[in-house]
Amino acid sequence: MKLKSIAAGVALSLGASVISISAMAAETIKVGVLHSLSGTMAISETTLKDTVLMMVEEQNKKGGLLGKQLEAVVVDPASNWPLFAEKTRELLTKEEVDVIFGCWTSVSRKSALPVLEELNGLMFYPVQYEGEESSKNVFYTGAAPNQQAIPAVDYLANDLEVERWVLAGTDYVYPRTTNKILEAYLKSKGVAAEDIMINYTPFGHSDWQSIVSDIKKFGSEGKKTAVVSTINGDANVPFYKELGNQGISSEDIPVVAFSVGEEELSGLDTKPLVGHLAAWNYFQSVENDANSAFIKQWKAHTSEERVTNDPMEATYIGFNMWANAVTKAGTTEVDAVEQAMIGQKTPNLTGGVAVMNKNHHLSKPVLIGEIQDNGQFEVVWETDGVVAGDAWSDFLPGSKSLVSDWTSPTKCGNYNTETKECIAAK
Repeated sequence: MKLKSIAAGVALSLGASVISISAMAAETIKVGVLHSLSGTMAISETTLKDTVLMMVEEQNKKGGLLGKQLEAVVVDPASNWPLFAEKTRELLTKEEVDVIFGCWTSVSRKSALPVLEELNGLMFYPVQYEGEESSKNVFYTGAAPNQQAIPAVDYLANDLEVERWVLAGTDYVYPRTTNKILEAYLKSKGVAAEDIMINYTPFGHSDWQSIVSDIKKFGSEGKKTAVVSTINGDANVPFYKELGNQGISSEDIPVVAFSVGEEELSGLDTKPLVGHLAAWNYFQSVENDANSAFIKQWKAHTSEERVTNDPMEATYIGFNMWANAVTKAGTTEVDAVEQAMIGQKTPNLTGGVAVMNKNHHLSKPVLIGEIQDNGQFEVVWETDGVVAGDAWSDFLPGSKSLVSDWTSPTKCGNYNTETKECIAAK
């Protein structure tokens, strides 16, 4: 009898512990982190995982949210695009996260998107992309084409008098759609088809000798030529090395990149790259108190050698807006937070204020930076103020009549202003 009583007591004690642990788990707000920590995109995405962890830590020091501490749940989709869908489902069903910060490539985002919409999850996407999308379940804190690609081309044409264009990209949806927009835009400006060269290479491409030779030849025919690069991931390392090997300087054929920032340059010998360009909405070299504080916080969280970059700022903005929206809504419930996000304002790191618009895209400044030999960028051009992100391009026939508005009464990501209908998602 005594043994039975002891056993029953132990069982009750263990049961109480399980209930206690379960109750404690329910008292945290779970933040999903969906970034590749291995594979071709780890060079870019690992930093964003670290950024989210830093933001979670900082928010917990402030007391968390709604009286609860935040708990980061990290998964590794390993640069495997179908795995992003599987890991999204795991985060939303098994881990029951309240929000996800994740993805870099558009193919990974498009893999996760159907799961987010099916399960009514919420994701913040922090990287420049091709546009042509607006989902209730995603907030796009990186640049749309009108906040990066179009201004970069205008700068090259107006300030550097470029007349011939190499559109070089990795072979997936972001470069192909962005280049389709840029090709249409250039032709609308009077650029002839023979003055546009388009090239795509697979993820992780390493043999650039013949392609760079073709670019060199294309640029030697009497017209000022530039490369507009949507090359993503670790393929950038051998690409820039080959430019140096073949003696192509920024004065000969400048390259403006949309996916190369401070993090990617930290692994390169930057001397042959001095003068080449990148278009972003943020650079570490921007001088103001907010950016100085962010850089100091980042180095304290990681190490003195680590740099900051644009997708980190987009993560920072998105995280702060989400925290404010949760506070405003008084809940982490997705539909309430989604509506509370619209109109959110928070300081950016370039000295202005980021605004979340009703199309789930930010208003952001646009900056062109020139690579320096220390791996940083000197800002050589910037917009006077912020530019509102456009979900649908004015330069693609199927998109000209579409607008996105997630406020009442429309609540539609692709509303056709001609037919007055909310059409099926593209």
